[in-house]
Amino acid sequence: MSDQEREDNQEVYHFSPDESVPNHVAIIMDGNGRWAKNRGFKRSAGHRAGMDQVKIIARHANKRGVKALTVYAFSTENWKRPLDEVNYLMQLPIEFFDEFMPEIMEAGIRVTMIGLHEKLPRKTKKVMERAIKETSHNTGMILNFAVNYGGRNEIVEAAKAMAEDISAGKLKPQKLTEEDFEDYLMTSVLGAYQNVDYMIRTSGEERISNFMLWQNAYSEFYFSSLAWPDFDEKAFDEALAVYQKRQRRFGGL
Repeated sequence: MSDQEREDNQEVYHFSPDESVPNHVAIIMDGNGRWAKNRGFKRSAGHRAGMDQVKIIARHANKRGVKALTVYAFSTENWKRPLDEVNYLMQLPIEFFDEFMPEIMEAGIRVTMIGLHEKLPRKTKKVMERAIKETSHNTGMILNFAVNYGGRNEIVEAAKAMAEDISAGKLKPQKLTEEDFEDYLMTSVLGAYQNVDYMIRTSGEERISNFMLWQNAYSEFYFSSLAWPDFDEKAFDEALAVYQKRQRRFGGL
């Protein structure tokens, strides 16, 4: 449900700590560039503001009891953007972990990553890998970064890996299940939480944009008109409140 739909229906939901919270929230953080343009700033200022918002929402989601938070930081299609913007986006993870790591450790948050790691710049890849290693024993919320990630690519790579194991005689095709296939997806690092419960997209766009295609099969969707840098704790709680009013049937009655 979008913000406009809520206004049209004159329904305002309020988050309740006593009701269910989605285990896995995935966010398409859209609108950084438009946010900056509307304020007369460079696009890089919007991306910087968006990075700061990841910190805010990660802290808040952890407090609300979310078990895994996946943020779509950089898609496989984002390489098509101007080189200076791509270079800036590749620098942001370095700044993010330099600033936020103490809080991550204090909160017990565990960092994971999905995407094609080997194609990232060396410094970006190194800082991501260090954050994953240093937080590997933390037992709090999983903060999962989708970097150089594409949903179709993930499924193709999983199918290729499974086919290799079938050819090697490790698997019998007739006995394969959906759960077996999920073991080959990048999100297997999330364990029991790899399937998305709640997918949020900001800035008014209402499409999935090649994001976690398998994992979103039965997720609830929420679209906000707010640009990502404006999507604060209050907005996140409003989104959770909408989720709490949904009835998830998974195809049943």
